[in-house]
Amino acid sequence: MDDSHKQNDDLCQIFYQIKGVDERIYSLIIQMLGKHNSFDWMEFLSEEENLRHLEENIIKLILYVIIKIQDHIFNKQDYSDEGYSEQRQDLIKRIRDQKEIIRFLKFLVHLTAYDDNFIPCGSNSLHLLVTMKVDLRYQNFENIRIKNTSLMGANLVRCNLSGSQLDNVYLNGMNLNQALLFNCQWTNLRILEHNKMDGHTSIVFSVCFSPDGTTLASGSADKSIRLWDVKTGQEKSKLDGHTNIVFSVCFSPDGTTLASGSQDNCIRLWDAKNGQQKSKLYGHSSSVFSVCFSPDGTILASGSYDYSIRLWDVKTGQEKSKLDGHTYAVYSVCFSADGTTLASGSGDNSICLWDVKTRKKKFKLRGHSQSIVSVSFSPDSTTLASGSTDKSIGLWDAKKGQQKSRFDGHSSYVQSVCFSPDGTTLASGGYDHSLLLWDIKTGKQKSELDGHSDYVRSVCFSPDGTTLASGSADKSIRLWDVKTGQQKSKFDGHSNQDLSVCFSPDGATLALGSSDNSIRLWDVNTGKEIQFSNKSYKDILAQFKTPIFQNYPLRTQNYPILIISQQVIIQAQGALILKGKFVNHQGVDLKPLLQSQNSCLLERQIQN
Repeated sequence: MDDSHKQNDDLCQIFYQIKGVDERIYSLIIQMLGKHNSFDWMEFLSEEENLRHLEENIIKLILYVIIKIQDHIFNKQDYSDEGYSEQRQDLIKRIRDQKEIIRFLKFLVHLTAYDDNFIPCGSNSLHLLVTMKVDLRYQNFENIRIKNTSLMGANLVRCNLSGSQLDNVYLNGMNLNQALLFNCQWTNLRILEHNKMDGHTSIVFSVCFSPDGTTLASGSADKSIRLWDVKTGQEKSKLDGHTNIVFSVCFSPDGTTLASGSQDNCIRLWDAKNGQQKSKLYGHSSSVFSVCFSPDGTILASGSYDYSIRLWDVKTGQEKSKLDGHTYAVYSVCFSADGTTLASGSGDNSICLWDVKTRKKKFKLRGHSQSIVSVSFSPDSTTLASGSTDKSIGLWDAKKGQQKSRFDGHSSYVQSVCFSPDGTTLASGGYDHSLLLWDIKTGKQKSELDGHSDYVRSVCFSPDGTTLASGSADKSIRLWDVKTGQQKSKFDGHSNQDLSVCFSPDGATLALGSSDNSIRLWDVNTGKEIQFSNKSYKDILAQFKTPIFQNYPLRTQNYPILIISQQVIIQAQGALILKGKFVNHQGVDLKPLLQSQNSCLLERQIQN
C-alpha cells in the first residue's frame, strides 16, 4: 500500500470515531469558545467541572479525535494542490455520504476562528466540503481563517462571513450572493477564470466566425476545414480538398464565401452555405500562411512562404496582382478598415504597406531587427501595430509610413497584437508568458495581465472592447476586464495548447481552437462552456427568507441565486460589505469587482 492510501486509511479511521456525535454538541462547543476565546480551550474542555452542560464522554472523544487530526498530514499540507488529486478523490469517495463526518468537517472550519493550530485542517475541510458540493448556504462562518486552498465554486449564499480572514485562496465561481461581509480581511486572493467540437484529428490552427455569428469555421493540420453550427454545436459540413495543413480560414464580409490557405501552396474558396468548393486559386509556390478579405469582399489577399503577397478577384478566382517586396516568408496580411491599404509582415524583418487600388508599394517600414509575425490596423486605418520576434512592438503612421513609437516591455517574442475597437488600447501577447495593455495616445504600458504560465499565442478584443481574450500554450484561455486589468475567467478543458481565440460578432461567444484537435465554445457572460447536450441553460433560482435579511431595505426583492460552475467569475449580488479588505495577489483592491457584481458597499451608503 502506498503512503497516500495509508494516510487516507489513517484519516478515515480517525473520522469514523466521531460517528454518533450529535451536531448540537459541536454548536455548544463553538458557543463556549465564543465566550472564552483567549484561553487554552482544549485544556478547558478536559476539566470535568467545565463539562456540566455537556456529555463528558463525547467531549473526550472529540478531543481525542482532534488531537489525532492535529498530528496528521491533513493538518500540514494543502489538499487542494494538484499533487494530492488522487488522494483527495479517494478520500471524497470514502466520506461523501457520511453525514457525521460532514458535520465534523464543518466543526473544523469553525475551529479556525479560535485556534491557529487548526487553520490547515480547517482550510482543507472547507475545500472538501466545497468539492463535495455540500450545502453551505446560510452558514454562520464568522471569523473563520482559511489559508492556502481552493474554494472555487463554493456556494456561500447568505452566509455570514463577517470578520473572516482568507489568505492565498482561489475564489473562481464562488457565490456570495446576499452574504454578510463585514470587516473581512481577504488578502492574496486568486481569481483565475464545455462544449467540445470533436471532428478534427490533428491540430486546429485557425478558427473564424461568420459575420452573422451562426457558423464557425476551423482549419486543421488534418488537411480539412469544418463548418459548425454555433447554436447546436453540430458539424454542418466537412470541406475536403486541401492536401496538407490548413493554416488560415477567413469568411467574406457578407458571409457567403470562406477562404482557406494551406501548406499545399494553394487557396480555396468555398460556398459557406453548402460547403461546396467554388474555386481553387493557384499561384503561390509554397505554403500560404495568411488569407484576408478586403472590407468590401471583392479582393482576397494571401501571404506565403514564397515571399510574395497575391491579390485575387473573389468573383472570378483570378489572380489580380502579385506583390513582390519581401525577401522572406510573409507571415501576416491585413487590410485597413477603409480598404485602401494592405499591410504585410515578413520574416525579412520588414513591413510593407501597399496601395490596394494601384497595387504599388507605398512604404517599406523598417525598425524591427527580427521577423514580424503579427500586424494589425487601428479601427480608423491611420495606425498600424506590429509584433516581432525582436521582443518589441512597433506603432506606425500608416499614412506617412513613419514609425510613431516603439513599445518595449516584453522579454521575448511578441506573438500577437490587436487594437481595441475604439483604437485607444493595444493588447500584445508574448513568448515571455505576458499579456500587456498599452495606451496608444501616451505610448505607456497601462497594465500587465498576469496569469498565463506559458507563451501567449493569440489575443482578441470583444466587439464592445470591454473584454480581452487570450490563448496560451499553458492550455488555457483567459478573459480579462480591459478597464481594471483583472482576470474575469479562466477556461480550461483542452488537453493541449490553445492556438487561436475568436469572439463572435455579438461578443456573446468565444471560440477556441487547440492543438488537442478540438474547438470549444464558451459563453462569455457566464464563463461557462456551452453544453449542447442541454437544450437550453436552466437557471436554478432560489428564494430565501432568513431573519438576518428581512429588515434590510435593499432586500425587498428576491434575487435569483444561480448554481454555477467552477469557471464562473465570483458572484456577489446583494452581498453587504462594510470596511475590511479584499485584495488579490498583486495588491489590487477587488472591492470594485465585487461592486460590479451588484454587491452593496455600506460605507458609501452611510456616507451618502
